[in-house]
Amino acid sequence: MPQNSSLEIARRVDRWWESAGRNVLTDPFGAMAQAGLFQIGLPGAGAALDSYRAIAAAEQAIAAKTGLLGLASAFAARQMTARFFIAGFADGDQRAAWLPRIAAGEACTAIAISEPGAGAHPKLLKTTAKSRGAGFVLSGGKAWVTNGPVADLFLVLAVTAIEDGRKRYGLFLVPKGTAGLSVEPMAALDTLAPASHCELELDGCEVPATAQIGKMDDAYPAMALPFRDVEDTVGTANVSGLLSWLLEKTAAQIERTEDNALRLGRVAGLVSLVHAASRLAVEALDGKGQEAPARIIGVRLLARDIVGEIRELLAQGRRQDEAIEGALAAFDLLASVAREPRKVRQIRLGNSIGSERQ
Repeated sequence: MPQNSSLEIARRVDRWWESAGRNVLTDPFGAMAQAGLFQIGLPGAGAALDSYRAIAAAEQAIAAKTGLLGLASAFAARQMTARFFIAGFADGDQRAAWLPRIAAGEACTAIAISEPGAGAHPKLLKTTAKSRGAGFVLSGGKAWVTNGPVADLFLVLAVTAIEDGRKRYGLFLVPKGTAGLSVEPMAALDTLAPASHCELELDGCEVPATAQIGKMDDAYPAMALPFRDVEDTVGTANVSGLLSWLLEKTAAQIERTEDNALRLGRVAGLVSLVHAASRLAVEALDGKGQEAPARIIGVRLLARDIVGEIRELLAQGRRQDEAIEGALAAFDLLASVAREPRKVRQIRLGNSIGSERQ
């Protein structure tokens, strides 16, 4: 990312932090809007900020400044959803109706794919979108909708047809307040505050034909599946930022001995590798360099080892720090999310090694 882009993102994050300060969890998104953070990653903010790398850089900076994985991930989820689905697949009218509001912080979008008891597996999803007149009627339920409680617009994945036993999907814009749509609260995950989730109930929810995003036959392989990779890739920046925060906090907690300095230097070196691998992985999303699944796997595994070493260092500390304990708990929780898909990716990578010689 160009140097001027990095400086502009840093300025906006600093402006947000100066405004939010100690009340960062009281109204984090209002202060972010005032600082122009919701323009990052979207068309209209200038070519330098119109990228996944810009979103990742802001997410990393937020995590590094606050140690709040939930806050950084909530910000990134808003921007990734808007960039990938609306900027990437919506038509001109849909983009004109929503992107300016999103960039101004006046509207928040949330993607609704997973369902209760089904996760995001395409064979198990049941929410339907049936054609009626000049539109569609959506029926079903969604779960674990990130930013759902504060969302103004839901992007709902629903079955539009079943052909030869295979489900076909469409993605639909469903504004909050649409008749038949209800937002149901979910138990709060305090360690990820202020990130929030909800369930959706769609009971004969009518939307016009113009609410459908994209004209492809099946939105699952075209949009839902690749978005998983985008989330996982950009999410490495969150981990990268947290490691920087943890390193600084740990240094302040432990006795300054030569042995501890040696260990801190080792951790700092490993953290720098996480920064570099995350940056390269995200830049590939913007078409700069080749995608390398091993990078994402490596970042996650190396981060786990680094956190383990940080925990060992903190064990000798002079006092407990609630902020550090909260950050470590959030890291553990996010590391457990999507564990099975990550395992599948790692197995696929392992099977690919040496396969050309067989």
